[in-house]
Amino acid sequence: MDGVTTNPTLIAKSGRPIREVLAEICDLVDGPVSGETVSTDAEGIVREGHRLREIADNLNVKVSLTVDGIKATKILSDEGIPVNVTLCFSTGQALLSAKAGATFISPFVGRLDDIGLEGMNLIQDIRLIYDNYGFDTEILTASA
Repeated sequence: MDGVTTNPTLIAKSGRPIREVLAEICDLVDGPVSGETVSTDAEGIVREGHRLREIADNLNVKVSLTVDGIKATKILSDEGIPVNVTLCFSTGQALLSAKAGATFISPFVGRLDDIGLEGMNLIQDIRLIYDNYGFDTEILTASA
């Protein structure tokens, strides 16, 4: 397994504390594990990100692609904290995320497919942009 991304709603269904579950996953996986923030303001996202990083060195902070999420991505990435930006639906959003320092971008291909678009075309376009401009942001294709 190369890595794992998590979702607070799914972890909550386990009935176990989220920090405990994330720690367990991080112990099992050598690669990056993304733990998602739930705050909606940049300060709250950054605060949660710092708390998440206390769990394990391989835990990345997962943030939603909102204005405040991009602000938090910039702050966290400037501090050397890896960030996975999720809920990406366009090349413009992917570009903003990369410019903010995102380690990973998670485009929601499945949701684009659900509305009649070809989600994988977005992946191709993001890859082209990242390659042309030398961004190191990795693409994690998401279906939900």
